[in-house]
Amino acid sequence: MTNPDFKLSPDLIPSDGRFGCGPSKVRQAQIDAVVNGAHDVIGTSHRQPAVKNVVGEVRDGLSELFSLPDGYEIVLSLGGATAFWDAATFGLINNKSAHLSFGEFSSKFAKASKQAPWLEEPEIVEGPAGTSPSPSELDGTDADVVGWAHNETSTGAMVPVTRPEGLNADQLVVVDATSGAGGLPVDISQVDAYYFSPQKSFASDGGLWLAAMSPAAIERIAAVKESGRFIPAFLDLQTAVDNSRKNQTYNTPAVATLLMLADQVKWMNSNGGLDGMVERTTKSSSTLYNWAEAREETSPYVADAASRSLVVGTIDFDDSIDAAVIAKVLRQNGILDVEPYRKLGRNQLRIGMFPAIDPADIEILTRAIDAILDAGVANK
Repeated sequence: MTNPDFKLSPDLIPSDGRFGCGPSKVRQAQIDAVVNGAHDVIGTSHRQPAVKNVVGEVRDGLSELFSLPDGYEIVLSLGGATAFWDAATFGLINNKSAHLSFGEFSSKFAKASKQAPWLEEPEIVEGPAGTSPSPSELDGTDADVVGWAHNETSTGAMVPVTRPEGLNADQLVVVDATSGAGGLPVDISQVDAYYFSPQKSFASDGGLWLAAMSPAAIERIAAVKESGRFIPAFLDLQTAVDNSRKNQTYNTPAVATLLMLADQVKWMNSNGGLDGMVERTTKSSSTLYNWAEAREETSPYVADAASRSLVVGTIDFDDSIDAAVIAKVLRQNGILDVEPYRKLGRNQLRIGMFPAIDPADIEILTRAIDAILDAGVANK
């Protein structure tokens, strides 16, 4: 019989109960960075040095984190990854794009390209939810932009960032790294635009997009702009490039977001850089998946172990268990946001394992779920 009022013992309560997949856990030091910067930065002009210095700190820190190759730049603007998909249809795709589509978010860039009447019909390689198609499926494409998601946030499946075979210098690789950037390994030389929002591994708020862009991507943006194609001002990637080089955005940014982001990037670089962050997410994800495989009632949703995300873990439960009750019990005990992605509609939990989340807390979370299962309070 279900009992959402089940009380967990104190030793089963993580040090921080936030396991959401975005917005995700924010470290206290990031909150302190906002408070400490409030009088000097928040409420001042974003065209003046105080705010521009924060943007510059973010850009320099991300350049260090991703070990950007020569000529690559960090570009940023407002609107999040959702805005970037539309911006790319206006200012990055020349004629035709090709996409790997294997979940809710990887499908959205493909949909945006398909709906743009000035572009040719895109090539779309679809994979079932919970699987990860290979970039090699786009080998030899004639598209001038090829794209996929590094990490499918809805399912917890990840795809490596590897340039497909047979692409020439005029064919750009554009990867949505919204939930993967900062928590998954990446060789930026394999991609021309590696774009993301900061509310996941970077433990900040949304409403902003950032991208590591290659010289080829910068050149494409300029060429499309010069072609005379109509581009809405808010979605103009050339405007984003020009403003980023001045350490500012086209319109007013959320400065608190920038302060939290700058502190998180500094923390990441001070704790081993990208390799150190991947070490943390690997430890967390190994704990979660090993636990799920060991229990009779649970299993990782992503069947292929090599495709299981290091930062977003989806765990299926046997039909005899009500995963929604488990999520309710956890929430009532201060353990938050482990509900599954709403549109996936599975009897599962989805658990964020971003760098800011202590791997020890993932282990405590699994023991908390053990206690709920062993007590039978989530049995149907």
